[in-house]
Amino acid sequence: MPVFTRFSEPPQPGDGISETDAEKTEGGESGEDETERAAAPGPAPVAPGPRFARLRTWRTRHPRTARALRLATTTLAAALVLGALLLPNTLPALKAVSFARIPAEAVIGAVVVLALPRRPRLVASVLYGLGLTALTTVNLLDMGFNEYLGRGFNAALDWDLLPDAQAYVEDTLGGGVATAVSVGAVVLVLLVAAVMVAATIRLATVLARHRVRATKGALIAGTVWVTSSALGLTLFGGPIASERGAGALRVHAQRTVESLRDEAAFVKQSKADSFGNTPPGELLPDLRGKDVIFTFIESYGRSAIEDPVMAPGVDRTLDASTAALEKAGFAARSGWLTSATYGGSSWLGHSTTMSGLWIDNQRRYRTVSAGDHLTLTKAFQKTGAWDTVGVMPGVQKGWPEEKWYGLDTLYDAFDLGYQGPKFSWSTMPDQYALEAFQRRVHGKKRDKPLMSFVILTSSHQPWAPLPKMVGWDELGDGSVFEAIQKAGNKASDVITDTTRSREEYGKSIQYSVTSLTQWLERYGTDDTVLVFLGDHQPIARVSGNHASRDVPVSIVAKDPKVLDKVAGWNWTEGLKPERDAPVWKMSSFRDRFLKAFGSTPHPSKD
Repeated sequence: MPVFTRFSEPPQPGDGISETDAEKTEGGESGEDETERAAAPGPAPVAPGPRFARLRTWRTRHPRTARALRLATTTLAAALVLGALLLPNTLPALKAVSFARIPAEAVIGAVVVLALPRRPRLVASVLYGLGLTALTTVNLLDMGFNEYLGRGFNAALDWDLLPDAQAYVEDTLGGGVATAVSVGAVVLVLLVAAVMVAATIRLATVLARHRVRATKGALIAGTVWVTSSALGLTLFGGPIASERGAGALRVHAQRTVESLRDEAAFVKQSKADSFGNTPPGELLPDLRGKDVIFTFIESYGRSAIEDPVMAPGVDRTLDASTAALEKAGFAARSGWLTSATYGGSSWLGHSTTMSGLWIDNQRRYRTVSAGDHLTLTKAFQKTGAWDTVGVMPGVQKGWPEEKWYGLDTLYDAFDLGYQGPKFSWSTMPDQYALEAFQRRVHGKKRDKPLMSFVILTSSHQPWAPLPKMVGWDELGDGSVFEAIQKAGNKASDVITDTTRSREEYGKSIQYSVTSLTQWLERYGTDDTVLVFLGDHQPIARVSGNHASRDVPVSIVAKDPKVLDKVAGWNWTEGLKPERDAPVWKMSSFRDRFLKAFGSTPHPSKD
């Protein structure tokens, strides 16, 4: 076994040394300097036990097989170490040519091993193996984050997202699968650690045994690396001289340090607010008397409107919905916002839009939601002129952010009376959530107009099974969706198929937009103002590796005075923004909206 360095590789007949030489080196590493062994402190070597004696006897009887096995083990160990050092952090870069490089870390590791005596060499080998484990782990995490969220893993911020990822897998594929994935991930890391440590010990032992040849080899490899680096030599489109491993760890270290610095700066930034001291009477005077609804459609991104696979169906839906709304007396204007998140973490998009701050990670979210920075929804509450309500079918536990958003009442997944089946992660179809909103809130008589904050979830990945539109008068308690859910696709069949994922994603957006616009046709009034937008693009596997972070945003109203207030925005008429329509950062929307509807800035400072 490679982890037992003292007795793992006694020399055998046929290895180029005599039987007598083999016996002389039985108790130590063959080829090591006699002076090193003589100078080594500690008790005299202990004779090997019966197990190693049997192994030595087998090697003596089968020298060719033993030599082939030693060579295979050494080759595998070298391949594992070189593979870990050259492993890319994105799936598109995972090609054979990526491993045709000379890693500087391997040359340096060999030099260090050759310079150390036995015990320090063993310690260095173990630490090197653990370092390779860390490198492999962060590269694999980078692959996953790049595939789903369009960015690399951040060791300072992203551990908080792992419980959410487990919850998503549980809702999508079941609790058993989620548990198996979690346990499997831990076992995989431990297995990688054991294999990498064994590999580095094995290579260190072989290098020490063949010290002279190994020293020459390290010198040659180092010379080639320096020459290739100095001359910029390439092979298969990439540099021959690689420092991929050290570079990856350096990037993660810098990312961590920058994130910690950003945390302190953001705390200060979040306390400064251009509307923080605006009196209630000077907030949103031009919307008084209007029922205003802010609605986010999950994963509704620019790709849905422009990607050749998804766009045809989505564009037809947007055109048909625009025409239907115009027939009902509504007009719409649409533009683009660049989201603070991508592929997931929807709450970052919601909070960025409503707060006017760029909230692109969980720590920023926790910081701002624990403070009193004015959200757009809370501005309505602050005036005292509106009742404020949240409709959150995706919330299934306590949600303390309710206060920060300024919501008088919150309706979560358990408050909407739904008795039908879940559709993967989504607790209920959007059509039902909107009808329940109408029955319980919007359709009731009130003393004040209503400001509503609604999150629609049917277009949440994995986009299987998908709900379908039913008659609005047939919705009941949602049981009507039982047959639709049973006849739908299985999440496991769609989530592993990129083409089907893209197709089903497009269908989910069509369903959500249709649900919302039909609800508006059915229940909207002369005083209804609807603002709806996406929270982020779908995952990179669906939207593409180089997709933007843009999402569509639309304002719909019957009263022409409402849209006159945003005429200067130069948005596109209808629900489908043109390609060249204005693109703003999502964090700019709050202030633009407040100013457009008559709010007066009165800054608060940190």
